[in-house]
Amino acid sequence: MRWLVTGAGGMLGTDLRTVLAGRELTAHSRPDLDITRFPAVVEAVAGHDVVINAAAWTAVDDAETHEAEAFDVNAVGAANVARACARTGALLVHLSTDYVFDGHASQPYPEDTPMAPGSAYGRTKAAGEWAVRAEHEGGSLVVRTAWLYGQHGTNFVTTVLRLMREREVLHVVDDQSGQPTWSLDLAQRLVALVDTGAGPGTYHATSAGQTTWYGFAQRIAELSGQDPQRIRPTTTSQFPRAAPRPAWSVLGHHGWARTALGPMRPWDEALSEAMPRMLADQDSAAPSRA
Repeated sequence: MRWLVTGAGGMLGTDLRTVLAGRELTAHSRPDLDITRFPAVVEAVAGHDVVINAAAWTAVDDAETHEAEAFDVNAVGAANVARACARTGALLVHLSTDYVFDGHASQPYPEDTPMAPGSAYGRTKAAGEWAVRAEHEGGSLVVRTAWLYGQHGTNFVTTVLRLMREREVLHVVDDQSGQPTWSLDLAQRLVALVDTGAGPGTYHATSAGQTTWYGFAQRIAELSGQDPQRIRPTTTSQFPRAAPRPAWSVLGHHGWARTALGPMRPWDEALSEAMPRMLADQDSAAPSRA
């Protein structure tokens, strides 16, 4: 199969390039392919059997004041990719987010939960899902993920590691729950979805289990050899942000029953494997001392 990855310069896109090494792959980052330009998308998709659309506007707070620009990428761009795939019959794997839900639940969101986004970012991603289904429903897999971290970009893990070098105490919110998900695990799962012949539909690709940002930060501290007592719990109200954060970002995994794959592994198991790699990256990036 011939694969195309959009957004290949990002954290997930970089891991997808690693997972797909050795296969027939075209990888386009934003400078290579602007998915808001339909003619360019048509040209890029031509000749490919599978397209993984990892291109997105992910600046959640900036989207509150730049919703039109975020909509161009997350909705118009998604529609362009889906329409181009429908023209050629290519399978589309489209990435989405927990932000399409309202964040007020107390049980994991099933895949068929009605979307009710509470932020500009969430609205644009929800619009992207609608567009993908409208343009290529029979040939698309919409994959929602959340709380993504990895080696190839700024994320919660890298931020906590940096702040623990700079501060004695860190205050982290303890009233938002979710599922930390390693981008490499996600990349492997996206490829496995295609390889195992999973049918079109919606899937939730987040790690099993759940925690809060505070619990996540404490585990990062432990795995990096730091004292977890340096992490102190606080509330969302103490850290106001432009975009509202979902208090509940726990996604259900019922959709995996339709596939040859089970749910993804527990978040703590994945983090335990990811941390040595991330710590090595931090050490190699640190300035040397004479």
